[in-house]
Amino acid sequence: MRVLVTGGAGFIGSHLCDALLARGDNVVCVDNMVTGSASNIAHLKNDPRFEFVMQDVNLPYDVGRVEYVFHFASPASPVDYMEHGIATLQAGSLGSFHSLELARKYSVKYLLASTSECYGDPLQHPQKETYWGNVNPVGPRSVYDEAKRFAEAATMAYLRYHRTDTHIVRIFNTYGPRLQLNDGRVISNFMKQALKGEALTVYGDGTQTRSFCYVADEVEGILRLGASDIHDPVNIGNPNEFTMLDCAQMVLKVTGSKSRIVFKPLPQDDPRQRCPDITKAREHLGWEPKINLEAGLKLSMDYFQKAIAALGEPVAVRG
Repeated sequence: MRVLVTGGAGFIGSHLCDALLARGDNVVCVDNMVTGSASNIAHLKNDPRFEFVMQDVNLPYDVGRVEYVFHFASPASPVDYMEHGIATLQAGSLGSFHSLELARKYSVKYLLASTSECYGDPLQHPQKETYWGNVNPVGPRSVYDEAKRFAEAATMAYLRYHRTDTHIVRIFNTYGPRLQLNDGRVISNFMKQALKGEALTVYGDGTQTRSFCYVADEVEGILRLGASDIHDPVNIGNPNEFTMLDCAQMVLKVTGSKSRIVFKPLPQDDPRQRCPDITKAREHLGWEPKINLEAGLKLSMDYFQKAIAALGEPVAVRG
C-alpha cells in the first residue's frame, strides 16, 4: 500500500513509518517539522519507498492517491503543546479535517492518534474507553486535551456521515528511542537527569501514577487496530502502573546513577492516576504489551546517552 503518515517525523510517527516500511508498504511522511525531527527519519532518506513532504497539515494539501491515512500530526509533549497551543488546537481541528478529507476523497481507511489525555484527571480507574473523562476545558492543558477530544468527534462524524472507515487509538504514556530529551515527559526527564548525574525531579509527592508502554509495543497495537473493523476508540497502553517514585527508582537502577530525588509542586491539572483498561485490545486485537519498564529503559539507554552527547552536554553515567 501507499500509506500517508502525518506527523511522521515525530516520536511515535517515525516508528510507525519504520513498521509500515518493514511490512512492505510505501510511506508518505508529511510533517512541518515544528516538533518533528529530521534525525528521526534520517535513516530513511535513501529508501525508495519512503517520501517526505514538508507540509503544515493545518493547511489544505493532497499528496496523491493513498490507500491508508494515519493522522499523527500534533504537538504531544507538555513542553511543545504549551508553547504551540494554537497550532495544537488547529492540528486537532483543521489538521484532522484535512486528513479526514483525504481519506474520504480516496475512500480509504483512516486512523486517528488520540490520547489518554481525553480522560483528563480521571475519576474512574483504570480508564475504560466508555469513560467520558474529567477534563478542564479552559485550563492550560486544554489546548491538547480538547484538541484530541474534538478530533475524535470529527473522526466519528466522518464515519457516520460519510461512512469513512475510521479508527481511533487512545495512546497512553509511550517511551523509547527518539523521545525528545526536553519534552517534559516523565521518562525523558528522569533518563536525562540520571545520565547527567543531576537530581531527578518528582512533581507532587510522587504517589501519582502512570503506565509506560515501550514504543515497539505501542506501534504493534496501533497496526493491529488499523487492520481491524473497530470504529470506537481503543486504549493502547501498558496496564502495569507505577508511581512517579517507583519510576524514578527504576531509572536509577537501570542507569546505575547515584542521583538524588527532589520534589517540586504538581503542575495544574496534572492527573493523579493514569492507567488503561486494555480489555478491548486484548479481546478484539489479541494485543498486550510484551516489554516491561526495566527492559524498555535498557533498550532506550543508548539513545538517551547519544542524544545528550549530541547536545554537547556531559554524560556522567554510562550505565
